Amino acid sequence: MTSLTVSGRVAKVLSSYVSDVFGVMGNGNVYFLDAAEKQGLRFTAVRHEGAAIAAADAYYRASGRLAAGTTTYGPGYTNALTALAEAVQAQIPVVLVTGDAPTSGARPWDVDQTAIAAGLGAATFTVTRDAAGAITRQAVEYALTRRTAVVLAIPYDLAALEAADEELPEPMAPRVTDDVDGDLGQVARLLAVAKRPLILAGRGAHLAGAGPELRELADRLGALTAGTALALNLLNGEGYLGVAGGFGTDTAAELMGEADVVLVAGAGLSPFTMRFGHLLGPDATVIQIDTAVEPTNPRVDLFVHADAKAAASRLLSLVDGEAAAAAWRAEAARRLASGPGHAAGSVEMVDGRLDPRALAAALDTVLPERRTVVQDGGHFIGWAPMYWNIPRPQDLMMVGTAFQSIGLGLASAVGAARAVEDGRTLVLASGDGGFLMGLSDLESLIGAARSAIVVIYNDAAYGAEIHQYGSQGLTEKPMLIPEVDFSGVARALGAESAVVRSLDDLSALQDWIDSGAEGTFVADCRITSTVRAPWLTEWMKASQAAKATASG
Repeated sequence: MTSLTVSGRVAKVLSSYVSDVFGVMGNGNVYFLDAAEKQGLRFTAVRHEGAAIAAADAYYRASGRLAAGTTTYGPGYTNALTALAEAVQAQIPVVLVTGDAPTSGARPWDVDQTAIAAGLGAATFTVTRDAAGAITRQAVEYALTRRTAVVLAIPYDLAALEAADEELPEPMAPRVTDDVDGDLGQVARLLAVAKRPLILAGRGAHLAGAGPELRELADRLGALTAGTALALNLLNGEGYLGVAGGFGTDTAAELMGEADVVLVAGAGLSPFTMRFGHLLGPDATVIQIDTAVEPTNPRVDLFVHADAKAAASRLLSLVDGEAAAAAWRAEAARRLASGPGHAAGSVEMVDGRLDPRALAAALDTVLPERRTVVQDGGHFIGWAPMYWNIPRPQDLMMVGTAFQSIGLGLASAVGAARAVEDGRTLVLASGDGGFLMGLSDLESLIGAARSAIVVIYNDAAYGAEIHQYGSQGLTEKPMLIPEVDFSGVARALGAESAVVRSLDDLSALQDWIDSGAEGTFVADCRITSTVRAPWLTEWMKASQAAKATASG
């Protein structure tokens, strides 16, 4: 048996789970990176340690395949914490391979990395010479089974030492452990007598592969369907209402509010999805099927702990008849056709800048149809799910939403670009504030992407703060950003680019797409800060109502 170092053993075991590693090289992980290359792992260099985790996170979201990020110890590790927290909060399996303090004791520049990770909700697995492979496998299986980020730490003084021989068993095949029968009989009875049933799917249903079963169940019942933003178009078809929550249309929200029985599959029912308590009618019976251990919203009347796909399959065998509520779909189709959609926006604004709504609608006609979208956090976050055609759930990654952060978009685009296959173009939507936070990794994206388009909603401000706090009379000076020429920066780094001040300026992007869409194109879109997104207005009203209730 060929001897391996501790780092080599880690890389060898990882190679049975991952093909891609993202990271920044340093003292603490240089031996691991050397071993990873010898194992044939594809390494994508990023320029900030946070990008290592964000890229690995997005790689999983786009492909469903695990990836690893890697950093050195100390400052490299602490640089990665925001992205690590986002992965934990979003329940994304990610492995952070990092250096750590030597076994002989901490040095002046070492920090308690295990305690820091625990504070974020991430478990740390520290390898030893005797069990480097077993501990690596334990870490990976933990990440996959619990859908979370883990830290795999290699003490500095062990990294290059020879590892002990290990006979590792083959990974256990995934097993279905949920008993899906439970209360599903009662669920079937409730659905069978519903006059206005609604099936609402979330990311959990997408990850479980439950789309076909849920669509068939909806057709059998004549139910309307909807999805969270992270399950966009999973249930697309007859009776589909679109996104539930602030990104949906008012007509669709009215119909959801009239449902008498609501089956929620793999969705957490966040305040945004629930429109801060106003999405569903007060008399609706709400059923939740989820792998969570308990209901995730007080509105849930019946909770079933189960895999969404297995539960939907079982319900199909329990629900008889076809289209029991067919009239409900017919009424919905009529109202959707005649009701207002999303506001079209204005072609010309008083301040001479672009209306983001009109820009988003125009971009939808220009962007390649085969697109995978990475959406950074910020005031502009709703324009893509509201105005762009995004056919599959895995083609929309809304990064930063779980941890309420901005600035992870560029780094996430790197990982998504590595995962995108079958000729799709990667599209990143970002704001100027978040883009500046991750600017160093524009170079990483240019190097990694076969075909990428970056859309910057550049309002020369932190837009959400302008609307939330500037509108209250607080000084806007800290909320403003000197207008940056992102087009010039992009060209200096090797991308094609254009400043977009009018919709006609999108012709430069169209020409680039028509010429083959190879490389990276940055569209620096100068938008107005005077248009407030409807989802933000809704959130502000809910916040004000909550404050009034608390003070009363």
